[in-house]
Amino acid sequence: MDTRPIGIFDSGVGGLTVVDKVFRLLPNENIVYFGDTARVPYGNKSKETVTRFSKEIVKFLSSFKVKLIIVACNTASSLSLGALKKAFSIPVIGVIKPGVEEALKTSKTGRIGVIGTERTISSSAYEKEIESTGRNSFVIQKSCPLFVPLVENRWLSGDITLKIVRKNLAPLLARNIDTLILGCTHYPLLKKAIQKIAGEKVRLIDSSIAVAKYTKHLLDNKNLRGNTGKTYAKFFVSDDTEGFIRLAKVFLRRNIKAKRIVF
Repeated sequence: MDTRPIGIFDSGVGGLTVVDKVFRLLPNENIVYFGDTARVPYGNKSKETVTRFSKEIVKFLSSFKVKLIIVACNTASSLSLGALKKAFSIPVIGVIKPGVEEALKTSKTGRIGVIGTERTISSSAYEKEIESTGRNSFVIQKSCPLFVPLVENRWLSGDITLKIVRKNLAPLLARNIDTLILGCTHYPLLKKAIQKIAGEKVRLIDSSIAVAKYTKHLLDNKNLRGNTGKTYAKFFVSDDTEGFIRLAKVFLRRNIKAKRIVF
């Protein structure tokens, strides 16, 4: 039994979708979460800046003696994961590899769509990860910069949301994808709208579910699973605790407390 917590971070609140799935799949694990709400979004920042921010956060989470770090941010995963693995001895996992593995298992035609922030899409991280597997797949990518504001303003349904989703998905659906990776941890909250526009023949890959499964597998293999009856979850942000707490209730469907930390 290893009761040390799992550290999870994101540029803001989107990573709470990962926290939600970890709560469900690994209910005996303790969690420490950091949302970099003062410096969000990461999607329009340079690789160097995102890596610097990510190292600061991992250093902070390390002070809690975490046994594992989940980079619950597609942008940080695509730009900084390698640097974090080199800089820290703690196991660090991102959201891209688990999402790709799930997509490859799911797709029947090999025609896979990826949607995400501008930085994630421009990095081609998902496409490169798929290519590294040697599988014969055709990848179509599209940045969807309006999706995060939709989620954070809680516009999860309705005509305007569906119109925005339809416009963004049109180029991918025109290429006959059968699988769509939600390459941003905010996007699972738009899953119903995305599925409605994509149609039932397109399978959605929720990276938050994939990374929770991957985490469980890793903890099992390394014999790091917790087994405590009473667990805790601590939440920290770099700005605006009240706004974070309100949005956390949308993501987690529960009330939480959060503390502001300034580096």
